[in-house]
Amino acid sequence: MSTEEFRNEQQFITGLYARLDDLRDQAERAVAAALKDPGSTMQARRDRDVMVAEQSGLLAAYNAGETGLCFGRLVFKDGADHHIGRLGMREDDEQRTPLVLDWRADVARPFYLATGYEPMGLSRRRHITTKGREVVSLHDEVLDLADRTRTGHESRDADEVLLAALDAARTGRMHDIVQTIQAEQDHIIRSPHRGVLVVEGGPGTGKTAVALHRAAYLLYAHREQLARRAVLIVGPNPAFLGYIGNVLPSLGETGVLLATPGELFPGVHATGTDTPRAAAVKGSAAMAGALAEAVRDRQQVPERGEPLIVPHEDGDLIIDWDMALEARHKARETLLPHNLARPYFVFRILDALAEQLADRIGADPYGGPNFLGPDDIALLAKGIAANPDVHATIDTLWPPLTPQQFLAGYLAEPTHLEDEDAAAIRRESGPWTPGDVPLLDEAAELLGEDDSAARRAEEAERLRAIQYAQGVLDVSYASRTYEFEDKEELDKDASEVLSAHDIIDAERFAERHEEADHRSAAERAAADRTWAFGHIIVDEAQELSAMMWRLLMRRSPTRSMTLVGDPAQTGDPAGVGSWQEILAPYVEDRWDLVRLGVNYRTPAEIMAVAAEVRREADPAFEPPRSVRSTGVEPWERTVDDPVKEAADAVAVELRTEGRLAVIAPPELHPELIAALPDAAHGPVPDLTRPVVLLDPRQAKGLEFDTVLVVDPDAVRAGATHGTNDLYVALTRATQRLGVVRRA
Repeated sequence: MSTEEFRNEQQFITGLYARLDDLRDQAERAVAAALKDPGSTMQARRDRDVMVAEQSGLLAAYNAGETGLCFGRLVFKDGADHHIGRLGMREDDEQRTPLVLDWRADVARPFYLATGYEPMGLSRRRHITTKGREVVSLHDEVLDLADRTRTGHESRDADEVLLAALDAARTGRMHDIVQTIQAEQDHIIRSPHRGVLVVEGGPGTGKTAVALHRAAYLLYAHREQLARRAVLIVGPNPAFLGYIGNVLPSLGETGVLLATPGELFPGVHATGTDTPRAAAVKGSAAMAGALAEAVRDRQQVPERGEPLIVPHEDGDLIIDWDMALEARHKARETLLPHNLARPYFVFRILDALAEQLADRIGADPYGGPNFLGPDDIALLAKGIAANPDVHATIDTLWPPLTPQQFLAGYLAEPTHLEDEDAAAIRRESGPWTPGDVPLLDEAAELLGEDDSAARRAEEAERLRAIQYAQGVLDVSYASRTYEFEDKEELDKDASEVLSAHDIIDAERFAERHEEADHRSAAERAAADRTWAFGHIIVDEAQELSAMMWRLLMRRSPTRSMTLVGDPAQTGDPAGVGSWQEILAPYVEDRWDLVRLGVNYRTPAEIMAVAAEVRREADPAFEPPRSVRSTGVEPWERTVDDPVKEAADAVAVELRTEGRLAVIAPPELHPELIAALPDAAHGPVPDLTRPVVLLDPRQAKGLEFDTVLVVDPDAVRAGATHGTNDLYVALTRATQRLGVVRRA
């Protein structure tokens, strides 16, 4: 083994980290100095805030690069030599000499794609493994057979680095795969960001890792566009988002919005739970039509022969069936959403009432023309419009509604559904559920937002600011120089002295003092229901309902999306499952499908057991091919008390390295919590703890060194897609699997 090679690489890595420390110190000093500066003008404060945001972003990237900063080296046949790392870094010289290339740069692609058959100009490829800032191993792959140079670090197995990463103990947090991206994964990661790309693959094929690295690549390759519009990543549950939360920061990207389906309506955090039947009904495409009809139902007219009477000082005002029907027809003709069409209904009613009152008090008893002129009728209309009783009556016919008000009322008394479906979703009160979120979004589309009051308040505030600014300019004018004794001299010379009132008007002066919004694009997107994202990535996409797809497609008018999933793992009762069914209503057949067929997580021994379960639902099922075999066979025990057996098994398995998950049906969790007091559990369990208790749905997308599945028959029988849920549970382990059955 060549100690010189080690020494050279260590020297390079040490210098690289010194440069990282220097860049980090510069960013920290810049932020600290800026924060101390109060800013003498509004523009100065804006510049300060922008600079702080930029430097803070750089600082986050530098901190993320602390681990595994450089992991590869490319030696080309033409003599070119490049190191590859998480971040692109340059020397502090006039030429800005590259120190290390960003893994996303085009010149870095041979690190992932070159083979002996197609070396892509490489002579050799080196994998550099570090622990902290210390080089611990080197693995060289010779790609040019004419290269006779020996370093002593040539790898006998080209997959040595990959297998070492796969065998490493889990930490409870997902690691990036930037050092071990495979060729098929690289092609997906670098696919064009326009259009819809579906990535399908079984358990352990790296779908999630590919999706996250694709997000990082797209932000690198299309920085200006996507940084402005943001990237949305949708994950199945909070535990999953916590699990993947460190990946993008480790790749130098922080401007991404991560959310579960229950977090996609601003201001609502869905914590409730639907029954499987209710989830299926709420998620069905039929709900869109039912909600649209329910909104129309809120646009009412009085019964024939039963007009609404509004007291008025000049005699009661009458809103009858004909008047309201004509007003409703005119309002609906606008094709505007409910709240935006409402003013047309209101104005029509007010006009009709004004005519009614004018006919009553201005009529000529001898049959001549009405005594009231247009100005008189206008005054009558103004008085009617100011009558609160009139508006209260109109509100009973065409009420202003918020999505929350409307949906709460609808769920209390569902309509336009089959009786059984209506009964399944009926709810008088309770927290919002994830299944309610797309219904709220649909309601928001149907209702529209009547922001006229907000706009009036905003305009009033703007006028107040302009008036204040004018006052400031008036003071400036009154304080102009009087250094000149002679009036003619004053008029002549003072005109040459510029003051604020000479170079800016009140409106521009007010605008310069408006507060700028310095939130990141992701932060602004999280608060804006109508935000259009630059790209959307959906993990476990097969789980989403037809109604949730309507929501997501509104967030992506350009249809720039990456969908990741596996129909064989569909567990949600409302999950669409079929890519064609999901996408046909929006893009027809204009989407691409790629499949990942290699299982990097699950050993062959465990995959064989899981595949037999899946074949119960699909006899022709073929699992993804596992790249490794551990030689450790899964074990199974049938006992009278599965909870006690699980506790005993955990006590034994805890002696091994890594993380252990106990996956059991929800109804067993209270007993298991008592038997396993040290296990993390709950809606968002701490996955870094040695033992965690999950149900099959929570386990989606996660992986552990050891998995213990308790009462698999109850898992299979307890859900709409119980066989799929059990398949998910059995494929979470990277090393060992145990199954405890109830006798």
